[in-house]
Amino acid sequence: MRAIILLFSFLPLLTFAGEARDLAKDPVVEKRMVGLAENLRCLVCQNESLASSHAELAEDLRREVRELIQKGMSDQEIKDYLVARYGDFVLYEPPMKGSTLVLWLGPFGLLLVGLGALLFQLRNRRKVMRETILSPEAQQRAIALLNDEKR
Repeated sequence: MRAIILLFSFLPLLTFAGEARDLAKDPVVEKRMVGLAENLRCLVCQNESLASSHAELAEDLRREVRELIQKGMSDQEIKDYLVARYGDFVLYEPPMKGSTLVLWLGPFGLLLVGLGALLFQLRNRRKVMRETILSPEAQQRAIALLNDEKR
């Protein structure tokens, strides 16, 4: 038991902090880079923005964006450069064009297919489930069975 307590007491000493992110020397450049990076997708994580990702590739891309800002490129020029290099996937909101039409219209198409399948199923269910008419003898027997279960 003492060994376990001793191990857990020294555990924080065994961990170490990762390296700090490099920041631009100019806070204006850093703020502009963060604004751009929030609208760009991390190519490794795919569901995180470039600004919030901790992947090495994201660090490299942020460094590259800082360099492009310092070269005097506009935000649109930087986005165009990254799209030319990595494709429309790098943008969180890809433009509507032929190659990205599935991304924009796919969810609505799936919704329509789902609604169509639901309507088809409901119509078939109505045809299959017909009201059963019991004969007077069957009704009496059902009443007797129900009364026996209540007791």
